[in-house]
Amino acid sequence: MTLNQLPIGKEAVITNVGGEGALRCRLLDMGLIPKTKITVTKVAPMGDPIELRLRGYTLTIRVEDARNISVAEVVQA
Repeated sequence: MTLNQLPIGKEAVITNVGGEGALRCRLLDMGLIPKTKITVTKVAPMGDPIELRLRGYTLTIRVEDARNISVAEVVQA
């Protein structure tokens, strides 16, 4: 599943960061690296951008960029 498909309030772990060149470097620089826990907290009224919570801070990214990030949903016990 990609990050843009993760429902609001669900927690996931980043498994892969795609993209090429500057885009991939920018995503990694923002802290979107594999094995990081991430939660979608809000989605804008028109569906873009989305707000994420990771590493103790809030990050807003475009849906187009979120499509390049693969995640695995964390199952709550």
